[in-house]
Amino acid sequence: MNQLDRLRGSTPAKRHNARTIAALTGNPGCSRRAVLDAAGVDKVALASRIGFPGNFGQSRFALARGNAFEAMLKADDCALLRSVLDVGVVGYHDLGADSDDTLGARHERTRGLLASATSALIDHPLLTLEVGGQTVFLEPDLIAFQSEGRLRVVEIKSFAIVDGQADSAAVSSAAVQAAVYVLALRALLGEDRVSHEVVLVCPANFSLQPVAVVLDVRKQLSTLRRQLSRLSSVSSLISSFPPSVSFDLALSPSTLIESLSLVDARYAPECLSSCEMSVYCREEASGATAALGRSVRESLGGIEEVSVALDLARGAVAPAPDQAEAAALLRQAARLRAEALS
Repeated sequence: MNQLDRLRGSTPAKRHNARTIAALTGNPGCSRRAVLDAAGVDKVALASRIGFPGNFGQSRFALARGNAFEAMLKADDCALLRSVLDVGVVGYHDLGADSDDTLGARHERTRGLLASATSALIDHPLLTLEVGGQTVFLEPDLIAFQSEGRLRVVEIKSFAIVDGQADSAAVSSAAVQAAVYVLALRALLGEDRVSHEVVLVCPANFSLQPVAVVLDVRKQLSTLRRQLSRLSSVSSLISSFPPSVSFDLALSPSTLIESLSLVDARYAPECLSSCEMSVYCREEASGATAALGRSVRESLGGIEEVSVALDLARGAVAPAPDQAEAAALLRQAARLRAEALS
């Protein structure tokens, strides 16, 4: 049994998908998340086991809207989607039509089609990517062959683009998820065959009329490569853990919490929207400046506790040499607050 299997214990490995891989970029400095993801620990089940379940996933309304929008685009061999993409494709292949197909078989069909096709839309392709020693199966919304011989990933999302603008967080999330597919395609076919530009298709304004925009995901690709490399090298961190550290869900909650306390976390409020362990980490970080957000933590570099920050703001304690600049800012903020209240 290797180190990662030992950490997970009797619990089956939780396989990644494009969403979980994309989420790795949200908090790259968190060792706790890197260890749990590398070991394939089911973080949803772990959080529930220790009494800190999170609330994740899309609403039923959002899922229904997304499914309806995608079905409309792909009806009649993607007739509407063809007109939106305007890429001059001549063929259409739906690799998900055979519901009895195994994952391995569909991946081989995808590989064969990618190697031989010259101009087509490929629906329900299946790609693979190595993540922390696991082979992860990924299913992009669509792959479009371009006339110049480079492929583009097509990502379909149901959030609206209103007057040419969309929610920046939603667009950023879509770009990272599409970059995961680009990375998997490049691993299969090589860098030159796959474009760093992806096509995002969303409803326009307040209708279901689709509109396509092009996103450059080179920055997201670089970030993903760094994070995946970090997962691959996490074994050196795990080797420093005492033998008692385990995230086997058969263990008691107190034992699991003790193991978690031995793995450094980097909590920030943004974690609540992207990490299944965030509710526990927030409770653990209570009273720490990190719990107030990354900008606060960076401004108060060297001051780890909120109580210390308040004492420095009141002038109740003398700052250490490395706290002098932050202490001056805190005293000024306290003075301005007092003036405003008076």
